[in-house]
Amino acid sequence: MSNRRQFLSSAARASAFAFLPFPARQLLTETPFTTDTIIGEVEIIQVTGPYTTQPGLNKQYQAQPIHIYDDLRPPVYHDSPDAKPITTDITQAYIRIRTKSGIEGLYGMLEPETVTPILRQLRTFLLGKDAMNVSALWDQLYRNNRHSRAGHYMMAMSAVDNALWDIRGKYLKTPVYELLGGATRKEVGAYGSCLSFSVEKGRIAPRAKELYKQGFVNQKWFMAYGPGDGYAGVRKNVEIVEEVRDALGEDAQIMFDAYQSWDIPFATQWCKAAEKYNPYWIEEAFPVNRLESFVQLRRNTTIPLATGEHFYSRWEVLEFLQAGAIEIVQADPEWCGGVSELVKICSLASAYGAKVYPHGHNIHAALHVVASQSPDVCPMVEYLINHMPYKLQFQKDPLQTTNGILQLPTKPGFGIELDDTKISRRQVLTS
Repeated sequence: MSNRRQFLSSAARASAFAFLPFPARQLLTETPFTTDTIIGEVEIIQVTGPYTTQPGLNKQYQAQPIHIYDDLRPPVYHDSPDAKPITTDITQAYIRIRTKSGIEGLYGMLEPETVTPILRQLRTFLLGKDAMNVSALWDQLYRNNRHSRAGHYMMAMSAVDNALWDIRGKYLKTPVYELLGGATRKEVGAYGSCLSFSVEKGRIAPRAKELYKQGFVNQKWFMAYGPGDGYAGVRKNVEIVEEVRDALGEDAQIMFDAYQSWDIPFATQWCKAAEKYNPYWIEEAFPVNRLESFVQLRRNTTIPLATGEHFYSRWEVLEFLQAGAIEIVQADPEWCGGVSELVKICSLASAYGAKVYPHGHNIHAALHVVASQSPDVCPMVEYLINHMPYKLQFQKDPLQTTNGILQLPTKPGFGIELDDTKISRRQVLTS
């Protein structure tokens, strides 16, 4: 008879679950294990509904690696604040894993690239497995595909892992952060990620001040220029830093993102000119396959280096930490292997004295992991100011903030629920 179909002795049960927070421990030691956590279905829910945007506003591009090609580099961006809002239908995808007893693990929105691997490579393997065996399922899925170490398969694994944690929380009637050891704080700070805000000269300062007054005292701005723009691009990027610092004063924490688009000469020049403005970090100066570039730049600047949204596992993180290449790890729980892997990455980072600021697409998995970690290791989450409303469009009680503070959710699991009043069409995919 399996362990899930029998009662454990009182002493054995108390010992086995002593590490769990009280709510989960109480449930596990008072409730017999049954087969009601067996996975009966793995589905993709596609939801469609209206969404309103203003086409000419907050569409600033960031520097891209491909911008070294003159014909592929966009013209200088200018806001068009007089453009009229338009409403169009948008479609988003969520993963839903259902047990045979009806417990549903829900996570999303998903990036489109994850849908096919979930349905065609992971779904069949998961059917009939115990949803509570999160660690075993992660390991089995990882070992089951030769391309699992990176890319869309790992992104699909991440979605599955997060949905399984949601099931776990619902089965044990407690938020995910409680299952991870309990909350280390009552609320979690969020730095304002200013992707898509215009970096036109003169427009940055008013927006930065406005956000600071709202409560976003920590802000990240995005570089718009790279090597294809020559030294003029370095100068324009430094002017962005100067305007942000002058607007916010010396006490604000300011960060900058180069999105893999620089090379060593360009990055070195920027760092040399920007150091006097005391940035908290420069993010993704290079693609993560250029470890030596990070090592070289770190030797030549006092600005902390950050990267990791394109890390796909703890093993990639370990290489960077062992090489002393970065101070800030930015693994994304929707890309790096889910909650299960992000927790391991946090442990690695703590051993090396590095900090983890999870890259933020959806906020849920990152928030629950950060809430369970020491504030010394995970000080805060990333909050994409312009993009979170879109990403959370179809959710009830979305995890949004206007002041840089997120209260800890109290619902079981991640607490994600779809809002039928915002959905005009729903489609369930199983293949």
